[in-house]
Amino acid sequence: MEKENIEFQIKKLANPAKAKILTKFFKTEPGQYGAGDKFLGLTVPQTRKIANQFDNLPINQISTLIHSPFHEIRLATLLILIKQFEKSAPKNQKNIYHFYLKNIRSINNWDLIDLSAPKIIGAYIFKHTNKKSTLIQLAKSKNLWEKRIAMLATYTFIKNNQFTLTLKLAKILISDDHDLIHKAVGWMLREVGNRNQKVEETFLKKNYKKMPRTMLRYAIEKFPPPLRHLYLKGKIF
Repeated sequence: MEKENIEFQIKKLANPAKAKILTKFFKTEPGQYGAGDKFLGLTVPQTRKIANQFDNLPINQISTLIHSPFHEIRLATLLILIKQFEKSAPKNQKNIYHFYLKNIRSINNWDLIDLSAPKIIGAYIFKHTNKKSTLIQLAKSKNLWEKRIAMLATYTFIKNNQFTLTLKLAKILISDDHDLIHKAVGWMLREVGNRNQKVEETFLKKNYKKMPRTMLRYAIEKFPPPLRHLYLKGKIF
């Protein structure tokens, strides 16, 4: 199947009314985080169903699709890349990893990142720990999406009960000024706590007073109410 076919399959399901809602939800107005992004109005299950039909799409066609102005086409491209990564030999996994980093500017909204960063970047670096410095570099970027990719990539480590990298990146991003980074860091800290609350609390006790409120709320969301209230009141020492 050629590139035009997957685009056709996606575009024929376009729903202008839904697209209008999505442009507001993903903050696409000038000055907002998703400025300029365009939507066709498909649901994620619709996009995933189409992507599943094209999971053997060659890289030259993927290279074009990843730069589509339409969010759903970029989403479908990432779904295809995830499938290809998961079933590939190590050499091709390396190629997909580098392709992702080369085209990182097209992975430019939180849903695209949250879906793909753990399953490609996180999965690759988990197997190639000498690449951890890549996540440190991304976390120190001035680009919002690169920072979120770094944080979400550590989800793979968390799922394997390895928390050091997540905590290191959280420390780097603790003073970030963007709400989407506050949420990402808080979410990953919460996932650490879901597996080992002691590890999360050790980090929080040293750092929670420096954390933005949203980050802290996300991080302690699963704590028992009395303990959560103590953190929010600044009474944990």
